[in-house]
Amino acid sequence: MGKKLYVGNLSFSMSDSSLEQTFTQFGTVESAKVITDRDSGRSKGFGFVEMSSDKEATDAIEKMNGQVVDGRPITVNEARPQAPREDRGGGGGRSGGGGGGFGRGSRY
Repeated sequence: MGKKLYVGNLSFSMSDSSLEQTFTQFGTVESAKVITDRDSGRSKGFGFVEMSSDKEATDAIEKMNGQVVDGRPITVNEARPQAPREDRGGGGGRSGGGGGGFGRGSRY
Protein backbone atom coordinates (compact mmCIF):
# COMPACT_ATOMS: atom_id res chain seq x y z
CA MET A 1 0.00 0.00 0.00
CA GLY A 2 1.24 3.48 -0.83
CA LYS A 3 1.39 6.66 1.11
CA LYS A 4 -0.95 9.60 1.06
CA LEU A 5 0.77 12.93 0.51
CA TYR A 6 -0.35 16.40 1.52
CA VAL A 7 0.24 19.00 -1.18
CA GLY A 8 -0.09 22.62 -0.05
CA ASN A 9 0.08 26.11 -1.57
CA LEU A 10 -1.55 24.95 -4.80
CA SER A 11 -2.69 27.39 -7.44
CA PHE A 12 -6.44 27.98 -7.17
CA SER A 13 -6.75 26.87 -10.80
CA MET A 14 -5.30 23.39 -10.06
CA SER A 15 -7.75 20.56 -10.77
CA ASP A 16 -7.75 16.94 -9.65
CA SER A 17 -6.48 15.80 -13.04
CA SER A 18 -3.69 18.38 -13.24
CA LEU A 19 -2.60 17.46 -9.70
CA GLU A 20 -2.49 13.81 -10.77
CA GLN A 21 -0.47 14.70 -13.89
CA THR A 22 2.05 16.60 -11.77
CA PHE A 23 2.85 13.47 -9.73
CA THR A 24 2.71 10.73 -12.41
CA GLN A 25 6.41 11.29 -13.18
CA PHE A 26 7.18 9.58 -9.84
CA GLY A 27 5.02 6.50 -10.38
CA THR A 28 1.43 5.35 -10.24
CA VAL A 29 -0.97 7.83 -8.69
CA GLU A 30 -3.77 5.94 -6.94
CA SER A 31 -5.78 9.11 -6.31
CA ALA A 32 -5.43 12.88 -6.49
CA LYS A 33 -7.91 15.29 -4.93
CA VAL A 34 -7.88 19.08 -4.67
CA ILE A 35 -9.90 20.10 -1.61
CA THR A 36 -12.67 22.58 -2.37
CA ASP A 37 -14.95 24.76 -0.30
CA ARG A 38 -18.29 23.01 0.00
CA ASP A 39 -20.31 26.21 -0.43
CA SER A 40 -18.47 27.97 -3.25
CA GLY A 41 -16.82 24.95 -4.91
CA ARG A 42 -13.56 26.93 -5.08
CA SER A 43 -10.20 25.34 -4.31
CA LYS A 44 -8.86 25.77 -0.79
CA GLY A 45 -5.29 25.70 -2.13
CA PHE A 46 -4.32 22.22 -0.96
CA GLY A 47 -4.94 18.62 -1.84
CA PHE A 48 -3.92 15.01 -1.37
CA VAL A 49 -2.15 12.55 -3.65
CA GLU A 50 -1.88 8.84 -2.95
CA MET A 51 1.06 7.08 -4.57
CA SER A 52 1.04 3.30 -5.13
CA SER A 53 4.26 2.61 -3.19
CA ASP A 54 6.23 4.09 -0.33
CA LYS A 55 9.29 4.54 -2.58
CA GLU A 56 7.29 6.54 -5.13
CA ALA A 57 5.87 8.69 -2.33
CA THR A 58 9.34 9.34 -0.89
CA ASP A 59 10.69 10.29 -4.34
CA ALA A 60 7.77 12.66 -4.89
CA ILE A 61 8.32 14.36 -1.52
CA GLU A 62 12.07 14.75 -2.11
CA LYS A 63 11.74 16.10 -5.63
CA MET A 64 8.54 18.16 -5.44
CA ASN A 65 8.67 19.84 -2.02
CA GLY A 66 9.50 23.50 -2.67
CA GLN A 67 9.18 23.24 -6.46
CA VAL A 68 7.28 25.96 -8.28
CA VAL A 69 4.07 24.67 -9.90
CA ASP A 70 1.77 27.15 -11.69
CA GLY A 71 3.82 30.01 -10.25
CA ARG A 72 3.64 28.86 -6.61
CA PRO A 73 6.19 26.96 -4.50
CA ILE A 74 4.30 23.90 -3.27
CA THR A 75 4.68 22.03 0.00
CA VAL A 76 4.72 18.24 -0.22
CA ASN A 77 4.93 15.93 2.77
CA GLU A 78 3.40 12.78 4.17
CA ALA A 79 -0.23 13.36 5.11
CA ARG A 80 -1.08 13.08 8.78
CA PRO A 81 -4.40 11.74 10.04
CA GLN A 82 -7.03 14.42 10.45
CA ALA A 83 -7.21 15.69 14.01
CA PRO A 84 -10.56 15.19 15.69
CA ARG A 85 -12.65 18.32 15.53
CA GLU A 86 -13.84 19.92 18.71
CA ASP A 87 -17.52 20.55 19.20
CA ARG A 88 -18.12 23.98 17.73
CA GLY A 89 -21.55 24.36 19.25
CA GLY A 90 -24.01 25.96 16.93
CA GLY A 91 -27.08 23.94 17.60
CA GLY A 92 -28.09 20.46 16.72
CA GLY A 93 -27.48 19.21 20.23
CA ARG A 94 -30.94 18.23 21.37
CA SER A 95 -33.54 16.62 19.31
CA GLY A 96 -37.17 16.32 20.02
CA GLY A 97 -39.33 18.63 21.93
CA GLY A 98 -39.63 18.16 25.51
CA GLY A 99 -40.49 21.00 27.75
CA GLY A 100 -43.74 20.92 29.71
CA GLY A 101 -46.74 22.71 28.37
CA PHE A 102 -50.31 21.72 27.76
CA GLY A 103 -49.97 19.08 25.10
CA ARG A 104 -51.68 15.82 24.53
CA GLY A 105 -52.44 13.88 27.66
CA SER A 106 -52.34 16.92 29.89
CA ARG A 107 -55.07 17.18 32.46
CA TYR A 108 -55.49 20.92 32.00
